[in-house]
Amino acid sequence: MNVQSALNTESLLKVEGLSTKIKTPEGVLTVLEDVNLTIEKGEIMAIVGESGSGKSMMINSILQLLPKTLLEAYSGNIEVEGENLFAIGEKKMQEIRGKKISLVAQNAMTSLDPSYRVGKQIVEIMLEKTGLTKEQAKEKALNLLEQMGIDDPKRIFQSYPHQLSGGLRQRVVIAMSLACDPDLIIADEPTSALDPTVQLQVLDLFQTINQQFGTAILMITHDFGVVARIAEKVAVMYAGQIVEKGETADVIFNPTHPYTQSLIKCIPNLDWVFDKGAGKKPLWQIKGEPPNLMNLSQGCRFFNRCHVAKDICQSTNPLLKTVKPYRNEHSVRCVLIGGGNE
Repeated sequence: MNVQSALNTESLLKVEGLSTKIKTPEGVLTVLEDVNLTIEKGEIMAIVGESGSGKSMMINSILQLLPKTLLEAYSGNIEVEGENLFAIGEKKMQEIRGKKISLVAQNAMTSLDPSYRVGKQIVEIMLEKTGLTKEQAKEKALNLLEQMGIDDPKRIFQSYPHQLSGGLRQRVVIAMSLACDPDLIIADEPTSALDPTVQLQVLDLFQTINQQFGTAILMITHDFGVVARIAEKVAVMYAGQIVEKGETADVIFNPTHPYTQSLIKCIPNLDWVFDKGAGKKPLWQIKGEPPNLMNLSQGCRFFNRCHVAKDICQSTNPLLKTVKPYRNEHSVRCVLIGGGNE
């Protein structure tokens, strides 16, 4: 975190007790429950978890993008620099989207209109949300494309999305997210559709953006490799809840929740390739499937898949608690772990 953000007493984004309920043919479903997280200015945080854990639903809840036909209710509190997003109107929320908080979607093609040149799309965002003239917006768009590491920004500016590679499209989308100088970029698995070499380039680009512009980044991913490379803090999600969060080094090297431990164990260990005496080991698998959110028990949601579960886990709903002896920022949702409640 930079010095300027440390002097600011208000967090950039603060989510407290967020729960989200949606309508389904089977009834009302709670897809997020008791979510708490804080992002400071200039900070990089990651949300990690399996598909269906609630990561994307959290994004939609923070930006209030769920359609009214689907949304049943939000509860809790979401603040941006102290302003409660649930207490403002849709017009003010539209101003926050793009100017305060910007989104980089998982698939760049879903963010780009195939019938318009990419330069026109970047310029239109600035014309709508800033006071720039068309010429000023075009100049800024070209500068942004150049800052994204694009060698020939004028050619890319005039190109259609289908004429670009996946890596170039993603760089264009990142440039679009920076068009209105947001304080926070939410990146929803931005490297999952890219090959490994381009993935590293895009992650390095996010780090450069963070360092040069001071833009905070919330990285949504299922890959602990991405977390270790880019994030200062990490929150682990499972079945709509945050089950562990803290500084990245603490969570990776001292994973406390059984789900976090299992996710890290799933990462292949290739020591046997270099150490002929090590021997091959089978990959760790998390048994079973995530719970049906429509039919939850009163206990821990990870109980049926947990390798250390006890009877108390099935009957007791765990709270998010601070972990000792690690820093207070390291919290875990498990009845088998000691420490005080947050």
